[in-house]
Amino acid sequence: MPSPGAATGSVRRLGVLTGGGDCPGLNPVIRAVTRRAIQGGLTVIGIRNGWKGLVEANAAPLDLQSVSGILPKGGTILGTSRTNPYKRPEDHARVLETMRRLQLDAIIAIGGEDTLGVATRLAKEGVRIVGVPKTIDNDLAMTDFTFGFDTAVNIAMEAIDRLHTTAESHHRIMVAEVMGRHAGWIATYAGIAGGADVILIPEEPIDVEAVCELITQRHSRGKDFSIIVIAEGARLKDSAAVGTEEPRDEFGHVRLGGIGHLLGSLIEQRTGYETRVTVLGHLQRGGSPTAFDRILGTRFGVKAVELVLEGTFGVMVSLQGNRVVAVALEEGTSRLKTVDMELYNIAKIFFG
Repeated sequence: MPSPGAATGSVRRLGVLTGGGDCPGLNPVIRAVTRRAIQGGLTVIGIRNGWKGLVEANAAPLDLQSVSGILPKGGTILGTSRTNPYKRPEDHARVLETMRRLQLDAIIAIGGEDTLGVATRLAKEGVRIVGVPKTIDNDLAMTDFTFGFDTAVNIAMEAIDRLHTTAESHHRIMVAEVMGRHAGWIATYAGIAGGADVILIPEEPIDVEAVCELITQRHSRGKDFSIIVIAEGARLKDSAAVGTEEPRDEFGHVRLGGIGHLLGSLIEQRTGYETRVTVLGHLQRGGSPTAFDRILGTRFGVKAVELVLEGTFGVMVSLQGNRVVAVALEEGTSRLKTVDMELYNIAKIFFG
C-alpha cells in the first residue's frame, strides 16, 4: 500500500496543524492557508493539537467562517502539543492510518525544530508535506526571521522600558529573564532596543565577575542602577543551563527557567547592591501579533499552499531578504541558527 499523500495526481484534501509552543502569528498562517487553499479548490482539514491530532484522529474541516476574525488573535485556534509520534511505534502507525481515513493528500505543518523534524521524517517516508517555520526564539536555520519573534521582542522591550523607571527610582539592579533556549535572539534584540546595560545569551557563557565589574564601574560613574537582560538558556561558565531535569517533554527537552534568579542572587552577594528579578516567561508568547508577524504569517501561509498546488513537497517556506522562498525541510531543520556575533558585539559597545 502506498504511503498516504504519496499517490500521483493533484491534491484535493489538505491537512494543516500547529505543533510545539504557541506564539503570535499562528492564526494569521492558518487563515492564509485556509483562504488560499479554498481559492485553489482544495478542502482544508484542521488537525487539532499538533501531531497528537493525527495520532488521535482529532480533526475537523476549516472554511471561510472558521478563520473569520482570527488575524489579530494570539495563540492557535487549532490547539497545539509537543507530541512526538516517533516516540512510540504505534503512534507513528496511527498517524499514517489517520491520514488514510481522512483521505489527506498533503499536510502543511506549522512549527519549530521538533514539529518540522517530525515533518522531515514523514517526508522521507513519502508523505507529502510542506513546513512553515515557527518559533519566537528565531533559531531555525535557513530563514531570516520566524513569525512570533517580532512580537516577543516588542513585549520584552516594553518590559525593559518599564523596569528602567523602577530601577532608577529604587537604585536597584534589575534582571529580566527572557525566552531563548539555545539562542539569544530575543535577549539581544530586546536588550539593544531597550537600552540594557548587560545582555547575556546562551552563545557566550556568563562570567559573573565580569558582570559585577561592569555594574561596579557604572556605580563609580554615578549610575546607581543597572538593567541586565538574560536568556533562559544562558549558563554560567563551566555550568549547565538552569532548569528542571524532570519531567522532560516528548522530544527530550527540560523545562528551563531560574538562571535570572541565580544570577540576581550572585550579583547581590558579590556587589552588595539590591537586585530584583523579573521572569517574563509566557507573557512573550501571548497576545496579539505585531503587524510584522501578521504579514509574515500571511505570506508564509499563502506560499505554503502555492507550493502544494504546484506539487512541491518536502520543503519549508523561508524568508530570505524580502522574498519568501522554499528550502529543503531537511536543510531547514538540520541545525540551529545562533545569534550573529557581529550584532552581539554591537550590543557590547553599550554594556556598562
